[in-house]
Amino acid sequence: MSPSHASAGVLFNVLGSMLFAVLYAYTSLLQPLTGEAVYGWRMLLTLPCLTLLILATARWHEVRILFARLRTERHFWLQRLLSAALLGTQLWLFMWAPINGYGLDVSLGYFLLPISMVILGRFAFADRITPLQLLACLLAMAGIAAQVVATGSVSWPALLVCLGYPGYFWLRRATDTNTLGALWLDMLLSVPASLFFILQDGNLLPPEAPAALPWLILGLGLISASALGCQALSAPRLNLTLFGLLLYVEPVLLVAASLLLGETIPAAQWPTYTAIWLAVLALIIEGGCVLRKGKRALYT
Repeated sequence: MSPSHASAGVLFNVLGSMLFAVLYAYTSLLQPLTGEAVYGWRMLLTLPCLTLLILATARWHEVRILFARLRTERHFWLQRLLSAALLGTQLWLFMWAPINGYGLDVSLGYFLLPISMVILGRFAFADRITPLQLLACLLAMAGIAAQVVATGSVSWPALLVCLGYPGYFWLRRATDTNTLGALWLDMLLSVPASLFFILQDGNLLPPEAPAALPWLILGLGLISASALGCQALSAPRLNLTLFGLLLYVEPVLLVAASLLLGETIPAAQWPTYTAIWLAVLALIIEGGCVLRKGKRALYT
């Protein structure tokens, strides 16, 4: 993997994290929609936006390859359905949590996620861990240990994130579907569930919906497609360890969004977040090194 290739992956990843944080806070504008309805609209509207992104980046051949594999590979249908289910669960939780007061719990799950990704990358794909990446991982583990000591447990939304997403990313790598086209297919297979959530009360929109709600829902799709697209474009440019550790940027921003939505961090959890911020600082230094190497490569 060339330094310039990795630097582009870092930039896509950070931009995607920023867009996900915007999306997290954006849900507060979509009342009176339920978390399930927000998820349904997000999935349904992200698909055409993602289609335009694939066409704009000349990646439609990735979709054609997937459909060819569906015809020729015996178990590929089951693999794609499992991939769609894993992704759909995470996207549902992402939309449901901030509306129902679990924003900080999901943020903690995203803090745990890179540790799971590091372990998966090291043992499943033999990724190399740099000293700064190891330091960030150890700091995060110390933060999580402080969380367990302070509260006695880790919430189910946090566990669902940190255990579910690694399975999804592993499946993408293991089945050679770590592409933007595969993300598009996962979203396509989620359309039936999206329609169910949108129409479960018999109406596209609640009767008391404000006039601006359709436009806000459209914005939801645009932001979601851009965020998922950036993440998908970053993944092939990074090894699984660096990709996982860069995911620390997103939960930091999600915490900020949760605080803006009215949640608070208990005093007992400040040691956890202090350790996490130190881990993020180590990753910022790591990312700066990657970007500097990328710039050197451009001029040599």
